[in-house]
Amino acid sequence: MNFTHYSNSEGETERIARDLSSTFIEGEIVLLNGSLGSGKTVFVRGLVEGVGGDPRQVTSPTFIIIHEYAGRLSIKHIDLYRVRTNEIDELGIEEFMTSKNLVVIEWADRLPRTFKDSITVHLKDVGETKREIKINSKALNST
Repeated sequence: MNFTHYSNSEGETERIARDLSSTFIEGEIVLLNGSLGSGKTVFVRGLVEGVGGDPRQVTSPTFIIIHEYAGRLSIKHIDLYRVRTNEIDELGIEEFMTSKNLVVIEWADRLPRTFKDSITVHLKDVGETKREIKINSKALNST
């Protein structure tokens, strides 16, 4: 299923993500793509809030690579911006993919492979504060 949303502010971007993740049950994988400054980390704040976590804790994990947040699902927030493709397998991302975790990967286009039933989100800067948010998921067909 494909959805396209337009956001005019960070708050709207967070709401779109919050609405999406409020339906998550277990084991979802969200792959985020978009250029620098397109709103990927803002989107993660909404996802975290949607599963009962504290969005104020969300920061870009660019230098730490993996952040973890608590909510009704444990959130694993991974940023691949500074990771070389040949180093990705060393992160052990697959180990996080359990029914108790929500795995969110920024710069997912750098992954050497895709993950079955993942939710792909592409954020595009289309103006000063306006973002186009495309959500694509086979998994959402059944919800």
